[in-house]
Amino acid sequence: MTTLVWGSSFKRALRKTIRRRPELREQIEQALRRLSADPFDPILRTHKLKGGLAGTWACTAEYDCRIIFEFEVNPDTGQDEILLIDVGTHDEVY
Repeated sequence: MTTLVWGSSFKRALRKTIRRRPELREQIEQALRRLSADPFDPILRTHKLKGGLAGTWACTAEYDCRIIFEFEVNPDTGQDEILLIDVGTHDEVY
């Protein structure tokens, strides 16, 4: 199980997304659980990003809802972590 680290931009984007579309809460929570358990679960459709977002990854929480994140290693513990960066519709996060 990989630790999820919630970045401040992710927290803001999550609040904004849930406020606009409360029905997405359960799908996002489920996607985060899957991401923590197995970042490459086929249901998430995890993929590497290019261009301005090179070095980051994205996964699908729902048809038009994406989660942007990075793989990192905690310098103190040496454990793998996932830094959550952004969440929102395809057009909002890309």
